[in-house]
Amino acid sequence: MPVESFEQVCQCIRWYSYRWLIERFHFTLKSGCGIEQLQLQSYERLLKALATYNVVAWRLMWLTYRARLTPQASCELVLQPAEWRLLRRKFVPKSRSQKPPTLQQAMLWIARLGGFLARKGDGNPGLKTLWRGLTKLHHLLEGAQLASQS
Repeated sequence: MPVESFEQVCQCIRWYSYRWLIERFHFTLKSGCGIEQLQLQSYERLLKALATYNVVAWRLMWLTYRARLTPQASCELVLQPAEWRLLRRKFVPKSRSQKPPTLQQAMLWIARLGGFLARKGDGNPGLKTLWRGLTKLHHLLEGAQLASQS
C-alpha cells in the first residue's frame, strides 16, 4: 500500500496488528469447522455454509478471548444455564451450588471435554481444543435432553 503520511503509517500498522486474529479465524474455519472438507457442489451452497460457519468461528474465538480477558466473569455471559449445569455435573458431580462458575472455570471444563489435560504447566487451551470441547458439550446436552424426555 502506498504510504504518504504518518497517519497512513499508523493505519497500516494497526491493520497489520490484526493479522494474527485473521489467521486464527481462518484456522478455526479450516481446522475447526472443516470448511474445506465440505466440497459443496454450488456457489450458493458454499455461501450458505460460509455464512453459518463464520458465525460459529467468530463465536468460538469470542469465547476463547473473552475467557482470557475477563476470567472471573460469570460464565452466563456466554453459556446457557443448561450448558454450565451439565458441565458442573460432569466435572464436580457432588457440587450442589446454584451459582454459575466463572468463565475461566467453564472454559477449562469445555477444554477438558476437548482433550485438554489441564496440567500445571499447560497454559491456556487453544481454539482447536475448545472447538472439540464445545462440540462434545453440545452432544452431551442433546443426550441429556433426550434422556429427560423418556
